[in-house]
Amino acid sequence: MDSITDERYYDYMMRRSREEDAIMAQENVMNKAARSIWVTFKKEGIHKYPAALDDPKLATGDYYDVSFLGYPHRHIFHFKVRIEVFHDDRDIEFIQFKRWLESLYAGGTLELDYKSCEMIADDLYNEISTKYPGRFVEIDVAEDGENGCSIYYPKP
Repeated sequence: MDSITDERYYDYMMRRSREEDAIMAQENVMNKAARSIWVTFKKEGIHKYPAALDDPKLATGDYYDVSFLGYPHRHIFHFKVRIEVFHDDRDIEFIQFKRWLESLYAGGTLELDYKSCEMIADDLYNEISTKYPGRFVEIDVAEDGENGCSIYYPKP
């Protein structure tokens, strides 16, 4: 037996076992992967924060004063919605998902009244979880793409 080119049977079996373990570990990772899709869309909206008018923590009268938020004001709300999918071949087709989400706000300008970004996300989650139950969902809502919230709703 040529010791340079031939390996002992035991060494061969150990090497093959390690190679197969690596393949199985990779397959295990792929099978356990948390899969999701995400879509983005924008919608004009008007809202207000009534407490800002007279809450001393908000209506400070100085540089940090945000009492103006108590009056109706306009934003372009930026949404990013991520939802769990169960396989890798269009479990939820994202163009259809995006169009459905946009249709929820089809009335033109959103009248959000007192709602915060967090409240808007919660309302949207309720709609999504009714249509697509048993999935984790993550929703980002931002005012003018600048400040906002990100809420992760775990699988029930």
